[in-house]
Amino acid sequence: MKNASRILETDRLLLRKLTTKDWKAVREMLSDPEVMYAWERTFTTKRENLDWIIRQLRRYEKDCKRI
Repeated sequence: MKNASRILETDRLLLRKLTTKDWKAVREMLSDPEVMYAWERTFTTKRENLDWIIRQLRRYEKDCKRI
């Protein structure tokens, strides 16, 4: 059975759906001022990063229904 979370896979790359289990990796990006220079602030706490992920998942779900 194919993994439903996989979007694209090559020999060197695997793209999959974002999950709340990714919060630590997301925190690495969202807490970096250089990455977040266009935002008013960074997101450093677990709760902030989980909330960000949940917002993105809801946006993806909503936007995919439009296609």
